[in-house]
Amino acid sequence: MDGDGLTDFWRQELVWQKSRRSNPSGNCVEMAELPTGEIAVRNSRYPDGPVLVYTREEVEAFVGGAKDGDFDHMLV
Repeated sequence: MDGDGLTDFWRQELVWQKSRRSNPSGNCVEMAELPTGEIAVRNSRYPDGPVLVYTREEVEAFVGGAKDGDFDHMLV
């Protein structure tokens, strides 16, 4: 896929999911699973903006670290 085709795919074909903890202003990260098994991530306020793509292992490491409190110091 070329750049425009991939952008259209991200906008139209992926099923994006926000956290249930998303605030009413829409300040949240959205995630979608790609057909390759990778995970796409975007800012919900800018659905036409950049999309980052991570492997399942990278997302598992991040979520595990978040559950373990590894990033809690950044929230105070």
